[in-house]
Amino acid sequence: MSLLEIKNLEASVEDRQILRGVNLTVNPGEVHAIMGPNGSGKSTLAHVLSGKDGYEVTGGEALLDGVELLDMAPDERAAAGLFLAFQYPMEIPGVATMTFLRTAMNAQRKKRGEPELSTPEFMKRVREEAKNLSIDPEMLKRPVNVGFSGGEKKRAEVLQMALLQPKLAILDETDSGLDIDALKIAAEGVNRLRSPERGIIVITHYQRLLNHIVPDIVHVFSRGRIVRTGGKELALELEAKGYADYEQEAAA
Repeated sequence: MSLLEIKNLEASVEDRQILRGVNLTVNPGEVHAIMGPNGSGKSTLAHVLSGKDGYEVTGGEALLDGVELLDMAPDERAAAGLFLAFQYPMEIPGVATMTFLRTAMNAQRKKRGEPELSTPEFMKRVREEAKNLSIDPEMLKRPVNVGFSGGEKKRAEVLQMALLQPKLAILDETDSGLDIDALKIAAEGVNRLRSPERGIIVITHYQRLLNHIVPDIVHVFSRGRIVRTGGKELALELEAKGYADYEQEAAA
């Protein structure tokens, strides 16, 4: 069975249609890259799959492990194994990062009927994963994302992913705002999570992220749908030639 199967997905924002019949299949163990120009609908797809408010699904379906995602509340989608790393992670003043992480982990475990983690178990996991991502322990004592640099915010997102161990991880322009060193650290964290059971979707404009997270399959997104699919070499072609030809094709 496919891990994720999207069939003819259509969605609108404020009565303006953005997704125009998206078809995508992600199998366990695969890393897919979705590339395309600004405004093509890439982030809208991520938001629709995660259940963000303000997006109206007007057609199609999206199945995770054969179960319709679109019928679930956002927290149910997360417990089912979906994770979204945001392009612009929000600051949450007054909520300690460690409290946030432990609450998220145990909430998902509870929904799945698993026992909650004890404090020592939780602390051990956080310390191990934070070390892998070069996260200063002092950073974890601060409110969620408050005062974090761009690189710290993105590493904190990858830390959440490492702790939650999702079935399907969607990275929405994780490279946005990162210098090369921060990009490498975040990419290494993502690569450690590649496994035969997990699927990953990387949304990006640029080839540079894909130098570090090498995809199995690359899709070109234009005007609300996928217009071409190929191997990793397709990303190099896009870097060299741009998206103009595909935008014309999508408009035809």
